[in-house]
Amino acid sequence: MSPSHPTELSGYAEKLIRGRRATRAFRPDPVPEETLRAVFALAGAAPSSSNTQPWQVEVVSGALRDRLADALQAAHAEQRTTVDFPYRDDMYSTAQQRRRAAFGTALYGALGIGRNDHAARAAFDAESLRFYDAPHVAFLFAAGDAGARLAADVGIYAQTLLLAMTAYGLGSCPQGLLSFYAGTVRGELGLDRGKLLVGISFGYADESAPVNHITTDRAALDATTTFRCQ
Repeated sequence: MSPSHPTELSGYAEKLIRGRRATRAFRPDPVPEETLRAVFALAGAAPSSSNTQPWQVEVVSGALRDRLADALQAAHAEQRTTVDFPYRDDMYSTAQQRRRAAFGTALYGALGIGRNDHAARAAFDAESLRFYDAPHVAFLFAAGDAGARLAADVGIYAQTLLLAMTAYGLGSCPQGLLSFYAGTVRGELGLDRGKLLVGISFGYADESAPVNHITTDRAALDATTTFRCQ
């Protein structure tokens, strides 16, 4: 078959990748253990540089999840941030800032929060530290010296995990805000190693929640990708 034609899997890939979306409202039902193990085993097939697999994954549920949510909200209220990977608002380009603004408009609009209602926005951010009421959360740490190259491998794992969750009928939401409290997460989980890249809240989506049905645009292919064929 010519490589210019779709393969047997193309339709499944389109449905899986384009069908994945961030879930910010969950049902309380826990995911069965056998499903958890199947999803994370599949995510472990993610590629990495020289097959180093530098990810350390902590999946938290039950009473520990509740205690961790309380600790995160307390750290947030007291502004006790501990960030392993530096973050700055000015790291985004003008085009990226426009995309962020458009996303914020869609998100807060679905929540019924006005553009200038800063108190309501702040309250939503604080409440998100309870993992949007998802019954499970996975924390993705980079092991070793946790430089940019290792973090990139963990990012590849993260996308593989998100797609595996989608394939198994689970909703998920990568939450960068969780990584702002890396020290709190390590302390509550009894960890003394690894740098926290992201937390992913997951479970079964509440399909009745409007916030789970917002749509986001993607940049045109030519705006992000150059084909050099000389």
